[in-house]
Amino acid sequence: MAEGVKKNILTYAGLKKLEDELTDLKVNQRKMISQKIKEAREQGDLSENAEYDAAKDEQRDIEARIEEIEKILKNVEVVVEDEASINTINVGCKVKLYDETYDEEVEYAIVGSTEANSLKGLISNESPLGRALIGASIGDTVDVDTPLGDTDHYRVLEITRNV
Repeated sequence: MAEGVKKNILTYAGLKKLEDELTDLKVNQRKMISQKIKEAREQGDLSENAEYDAAKDEQRDIEARIEEIEKILKNVEVVVEDEASINTINVGCKVKLYDETYDEEVEYAIVGSTEANSLKGLISNESPLGRALIGASIGDTVDVDTPLGDTDHYRVLEITRNV
């Protein structure tokens, strides 16, 4: 492994999802787009053929995504979630927190940055909240600086494995 190359941390589910997407792109999407290009070519003059241009753009997007996924998978580190410690928070854990700022309980799964999706409750270990939570234990309060310059306070209520 080259010095300074960032490891892409993934849960097993995240790895499987990327591998499935890569297979779909290579097997199905490539075939579909080459058919679209072939059909557009058969329409004649390519200089004013919107279908051909759109298909070529789509082909570029597919190839770029394949390259992106292959790059991620080349430097992947898979977190075995059922071996994650439940004494301290780390990637592969699910945490229940009490948000003191908004007086509510919230729940998040800590994942690698590649899998993060805050709308689905998946927060990256590299996000401000994720960084603050890593290593915390039940009962700890973590402070997180917000982009607006405020500080939010979270108390760790529960740590479970994310499986």
